[in-house]
Amino acid sequence: MGFDLTAALNYLDSPGDWLGLRYINERSTTRMARNGQPEMNQRSHSQGVMVEVLAQGQFGYAATHCLTPEGIQAAANRAYSQAIAAAPWQSHHFTATARRNPKGQYHTPLGRTLDALSPGEINDLLIQLCDRLKVSESIVQTRALIQTVETDSHWVSSAGGDIQQTLVQVMSDYGATSQDGDIVQHRSDHGLLARSYQGGLEFIHPENILHRAMEVGQQAVELLQAQECPTMATTLVLAPDQMMLQIHESIGHPLELDRILGDERNYAGSSFIKLEDFGKKIYGSPLLNVTFDPTIPQELASYGYDDAGLEAERTYLIQEGKLLRGLGSLESQLRSGVEGVANFRASSWNRPPIDRMANLNLEPGDRSFAEIISGIEQGVYMESNRSWSIDDYRLKFQFGCEYARRIENGQLTHPLRNPNYRGTTPTFWQNLIAVGDRQTMGIFGTPFCGKGEPNQAIRVGHASPVCAFADIHVFGSEGD
Repeated sequence: MGFDLTAALNYLDSPGDWLGLRYINERSTTRMARNGQPEMNQRSHSQGVMVEVLAQGQFGYAATHCLTPEGIQAAANRAYSQAIAAAPWQSHHFTATARRNPKGQYHTPLGRTLDALSPGEINDLLIQLCDRLKVSESIVQTRALIQTVETDSHWVSSAGGDIQQTLVQVMSDYGATSQDGDIVQHRSDHGLLARSYQGGLEFIHPENILHRAMEVGQQAVELLQAQECPTMATTLVLAPDQMMLQIHESIGHPLELDRILGDERNYAGSSFIKLEDFGKKIYGSPLLNVTFDPTIPQELASYGYDDAGLEAERTYLIQEGKLLRGLGSLESQLRSGVEGVANFRASSWNRPPIDRMANLNLEPGDRSFAEIISGIEQGVYMESNRSWSIDDYRLKFQFGCEYARRIENGQLTHPLRNPNYRGTTPTFWQNLIAVGDRQTMGIFGTPFCGKGEPNQAIRVGHASPVCAFADIHVFGSEGD
């Protein structure tokens, strides 16, 4: 990794009852073209160490980019002082049980390394994507982007913990904006940066994405002549790329234990879920099964251990509609008495870890896409998130999609533009009436889930099949 963190730990005059060092070395590239012209060729590199110290029942944090023994010792002293200053105001007295101290490694499996395509080849591909997206003069703007991130992390503790992890992530995005008079429509490949995965350039298949780009452009033009989404209560079928947003906002965030405990109320909001709901509350229909699973190699937020040293494993949060456990780290579990998961995560070396989503997935059912659609007399099928709005308690929401089709007498018929739907979280999930099989599954991700003060934008993965919901209020841009 280029920096001996163990030697730094051994050098320290360790203050407090427990001490941990987390070194992060992250390199990223972002390349983008707009309207067939290169617009961005950017590289970035960031590295530093976060020191955490447990003293008088409180954790203190301090970060430094000064990677010398003296620089890290100074950070350790600041972290210790912070913990001592917080001790008189503590709401919970922590011990070293709030951390695990294992030895282990995790490395992203790579199908193709990030140097399989040169920067010039990537730029050429982005220009070709813009050309394929522009299927007619009605396309007024095209855009294509490929981003890569390589993150090396090393975590050691005074109790013998030693974890090394290397994560490699590839994110791509391309889309077209069409216009006819005052009608403007946008179509992308599954939504903004939804094609975000953990792995190498095996996720960039030039032939496949060039073909898909042409389809995206054609749909952008098609939407200009499409009917406005009607206003009605009907059966709603959501594609996996929109289910990603639905799961993220109305299951992931409400189940974060630090929100429920009130830590995020000032900035990211709270939750309609209460601590006493775990193990009792019926969150949705019996078809609803949701897992926390950072062990899927290709999903964006996979890892071996969280930043408290807890080993990652697949765990049910909701099973057959019943709420079982929360998205809570060891710290939140100790504070709340509610079972949680390995989700103590920091976005960078200069941020302390907090409760975060990782890979949050809705498990498949047994219905094919054709079977789901054929059983619906009247409904709307929607793809690809365009807009979202949800209240501070994650209870009332309104989401918009890029693309929709009417369902009539068991068939997908004409396209609809400006499709939106709204609901309340418990009623929406209780109205889940069909879950697609494994063949309908899609795996997507988002690189910018925001939370925390100071803010932390973290990478999250979601997988879901196609799902159908009864009696949902849908509407267009002119609807109520």
